[in-house]
Amino acid sequence: MADDEQHQEEMRGGSAGEAEEPPDSGRSRAEQPSEEELRAQLEEEIRKVRVEDVVLQSAVSILNLSARRIAKDDERDLDQAKVGIDAARALVELVNPEAQPQLRQAISELQVLYAKHAGEESAPEEGSPGPPKGDSGLWTPGGGTDG
Repeated sequence: MADDEQHQEEMRGGSAGEAEEPPDSGRSRAEQPSEEELRAQLEEEIRKVRVEDVVLQSAVSILNLSARRIAKDDERDLDQAKVGIDAARALVELVNPEAQPQLRQAISELQVLYAKHAGEESAPEEGSPGPPKGDSGLWTPGGGTDG
């Protein structure tokens, strides 16, 4: 069994029992970056991030989650999907102008999917009488509503 392990290690470019340093690392495996070094590296990465990029990523995440809330039967929640669509629409103007057409297209496609599923939920099933005839709940002049 030890021969198999040694063979596998040799296939990876080393010999058994030898720890190989990654190229250009400048430090051994035992020498991990300190917490301060990690914090400084994270700070540098955060310094480069643009708010517009985070807004776009957030809008895409919201749309993906909203799509799940519409398309997956076991997760369907059209109220949550509507909140997501409205939120993404509110963010469109805040992202890079180059990304806006794609974002608007995704929102439009999601709105169509929402309308399809909302229509299915509100459509009467075969054999059921459907919504009651008569008062639609809208106020109309002379409709007998106190006013």
